[in-house]
Amino acid sequence: MYLWIKALHVIAIISWMAGLLYLPRLFVYHASTPPGPQSETFKIMERRLFRYIMNPAMIVAWATGLFLAADAGWFAAPWFQVKATLVLLLTGAHIHDGLLLSRFAVDGNPHSARYFRIINEIPTLLMIGIVIMVIVKPF
Repeated sequence: MYLWIKALHVIAIISWMAGLLYLPRLFVYHASTPPGPQSETFKIMERRLFRYIMNPAMIVAWATGLFLAADAGWFAAPWFQVKATLVLLLTGAHIHDGLLLSRFAVDGNPHSARYFRIINEIPTLLMIGIVIMVIVKPF
């Protein structure tokens, strides 16, 4: 059963990361679009991505990850504590995207396309740290 849960965990992470990388890219284009039909299309795409892919993937990643960590007894390991901190920051990026989504939904985005290009890099950097902690376990 452990390997099935581990496989589900990896699938959930891939799905979650895809959303965390794609949603800010949608925001880049949406930020450059005036209110109107094209903006409404972006709103639908963003909302569906967040609600139907990102949120479920995050929940499954968290649930399976906690199970795997508890089963293996990793909570006291220093590498795991760093990884968990990075996952919390990744979750913060997810929540931040949700807040941005709600602003776009009412045409209240205060940020430039450049802002979204910059925040698009945060999940990538966090993912690199997480993968290093899990694979290399440097401490």
